[in-house]
Amino acid sequence: MKIALIGYGKMGKMIEEIALLRGHQISYRIDIDNIEELDQLNPSNTDVAIEFTTPHSAYGNVMKVLKNKVNVVCGSTGWNDKLPEARKYAESNNLGFLWASNFSIGVNIFFKVNEYLASLMKNTDGYTPEMTEIHHIHKKDAPSGTAITLAEGIIKHLPTINTWKLAPDNASDAVTIEAKREGEVPGTHIIKYASDVDYIEITHCAHNRRGLALGAVVAAEFLKGKKGNFSMTDVLNF
Repeated sequence: MKIALIGYGKMGKMIEEIALLRGHQISYRIDIDNIEELDQLNPSNTDVAIEFTTPHSAYGNVMKVLKNKVNVVCGSTGWNDKLPEARKYAESNNLGFLWASNFSIGVNIFFKVNEYLASLMKNTDGYTPEMTEIHHIHKKDAPSGTAITLAEGIIKHLPTINTWKLAPDNASDAVTIEAKREGEVPGTHIIKYASDVDYIEITHCAHNRRGLALGAVVAAEFLKGKKGNFSMTDVLNF
């Protein structure tokens, strides 16, 4: 199929490599220097656009592509407040839109493990959940979109936890998230339940960005020709 890449940095180039290996064509490679080419995208030249840019540009990029009647896979995080608008537009106009905080298959399994652990802890006294996420120094948003999804999974199952807070802010009804930015770390997420007598800890550590790129291409393959809003849960059939 024909894929347009919106955002052509390290992630965009890795997505391109995997897409070509899987037999796809790249219709456009759009970055800040040729952003005006977004206007040229249409169903005759592009089946699905894959958007990985920044929190500040993601919403505008997604909406422009949708208005050109092209389905969009988006991996940009940090713009959650406007996600409902994009989803509503896609639904109202019979278009396909898939956003995920993380496209890695391993991370999406980790999401399920996180929720299962939280469900086990809901009737257990004395354990306080906390989280640490570590990413490269170029990442714009903090906490990461993945960390927010993990926090939402905890909130869903623990009646005593109602929100998340970015450290050093904390509250008894919140998951405290410590966000670290170090070197070129692709992504590490650690969830810890601590008590006076012990602690339980689960970790996902990405070795590189390849898992994210592969997941994004698999998501694009899934989204071709579809209408409505989807997530990686739909792609992976969890």
